[in-house]
Amino acid sequence: MNATSMWDKLLRVEERFEEIGEKLTTPDVISNREQFSKLSKEHKELTPLVATFRAFRKVREELRGSKEIIDAGGDREMIELAIEESRMLTQEVEALENELKILLMPKDPNDDKNIIIEVRAGAGGDEAGIFAGELFRMYTRYAERRGFRVELMNTSDATAGGFKEVIAMVTGEGAYSRFKYEAGVHRVQRVPKTETQGRVHTSTVTVVVLPEAEEVEVDIQDKDLRIDVYRSGGHGGQSVNTTDSAVRITHLPTNTVVAIQDEKSQLKNKDKAMKVLRARLYEMKKREADEAQRALTKGQIGSGDRSEKIRTYNFPQSRITDHRINVSVHNVEEVMAGELDDLVDQLTTHYQAEALRGETEQ
Repeated sequence: MNATSMWDKLLRVEERFEEIGEKLTTPDVISNREQFSKLSKEHKELTPLVATFRAFRKVREELRGSKEIIDAGGDREMIELAIEESRMLTQEVEALENELKILLMPKDPNDDKNIIIEVRAGAGGDEAGIFAGELFRMYTRYAERRGFRVELMNTSDATAGGFKEVIAMVTGEGAYSRFKYEAGVHRVQRVPKTETQGRVHTSTVTVVVLPEAEEVEVDIQDKDLRIDVYRSGGHGGQSVNTTDSAVRITHLPTNTVVAIQDEKSQLKNKDKAMKVLRARLYEMKKREADEAQRALTKGQIGSGDRSEKIRTYNFPQSRITDHRINVSVHNVEEVMAGELDDLVDQLTTHYQAEALRGETEQ
């Protein structure tokens, strides 16, 4: 996008922003809840872009003023001040212009969605299950810090503590945007509690992050489903274990199987299973539509092998390394307590820069 077309687009966006602002004050729109909600959302989405554009325009005007003082000549001290100010304003203009380019890029349509997160123990035996539990607690704490709600969908306990598998829904605006880079294989290096000789072991946990899919986004026919009910073997009290409340749904065309048993109610388990199934089928649909997305998602799921890693948690050295951006932080305890924003922000910035570079090269 050249400078002229970007400027024209920003002017149109600002005009639309002001138009929506005016509409939101009219009685007709205020009394129409659906229209008011829709316009309010659009206004909120445009606010960061318009605010950045206005700041950019203001700084650019200040830069023009400084250059006029320099070109006019005259008082030497004034010129030196204008040169220094011009240097600082030039850097600010460049930074704001770069930010505008990122804000103008097409937004991931899934960013605002709720997610289904699946955490599974990989290689490493009991220690992998223990770390899967710790990783899930980390995500739960992080979600709470962001104001998201976490609802357990299904759990399969590991023998020494933690989980073989845990599936949960994270609800809140922007959940996918904050969790999507967590998908992949997480590797932990530490001395397990069961280790008697003090040796450091390496274990892995696989994380899958799926955007929640609406019914209209994935068409699931009843004839394509096989639904089995059975007696739950999980925790949850006597009534869970003595009634056929567990539900297993098989999507026959894709052989996708989802089993949920955490609720006492068969109906609730079926509802949760359908949400997970819908999300998995939506992800398949995305992969088929986009070869690049296919490679990304295959990387998400992984096999749990130690060589497939996106992040390593080294407890003896209190170091976490994200291998995708080659960044290490030395606050493993804080991150495990849910302080993930720093890593997530660095990942977001990295992938935005990658996308911007791709746009520029086209």
